[in-house]
Amino acid sequence: MNNLLEKIAQCIEFGKINRITPYPPEMNGQDGADELTKLALENNISPEEVLNKGLIEGMNRIGKKFVENKVYVPQMLLSARAMNMAMQHIKPFFQSGEIRQKGTFIIGTVAGDLHEIGKNIIAMAVEGNGWKTIDLGVDVKPADFLNTLKENPAAVVGLSALLTTTMVNMKTIVSEIKADFPETKIIIGGAPINDDFRREIGADFYSPNPQGALEYLNEL
Repeated sequence: MNNLLEKIAQCIEFGKINRITPYPPEMNGQDGADELTKLALENNISPEEVLNKGLIEGMNRIGKKFVENKVYVPQMLLSARAMNMAMQHIKPFFQSGEIRQKGTFIIGTVAGDLHEIGKNIIAMAVEGNGWKTIDLGVDVKPADFLNTLKENPAAVVGLSALLTTTMVNMKTIVSEIKADFPETKIIIGGAPINDDFRREIGADFYSPNPQGALEYLNEL
């Protein structure tokens, strides 16, 4: 059992999505996160164990490598895709209540910005970490965040921006969210963002990488 969970963790860590994907070369022709997650559940390993000891463990490993600059965005994206594929087998257990979700996370790239790679990595990593994730996409207006929060008032919000010309839109969104939902925690991130800017606009947390965001969410 532990060997199978370790193989799942390795597939997430190295971005082995399924058998037909050739990456990484040393795992070419082997089962990936998709097949192994399905196999684990068929062998009566609990969904919670598969999630925690397989998927989350693998994502933690790649996240730490990313923080240490041992891997870069392409590898993170492959790991996130492997996680997303494996999660298709886990989602029914969230819906049935067999696994309890940690909370709800609403994420979007702010108005005027069409970049989504970083947002997608965060969204998939957070979902794989046991959170219900609502991805609003790109060029998201303040009203879209507010309307989604009305339906999910206890949610945490994530804002992404890649451009200095669009990062300023975060200030408006944070201001409007805090006015209507003052208890809402807001995480911001993106290439031009830093913690000084986070303090300036009144957001609650800034992370330059997915691992930091996951740690903050798990503390909540």
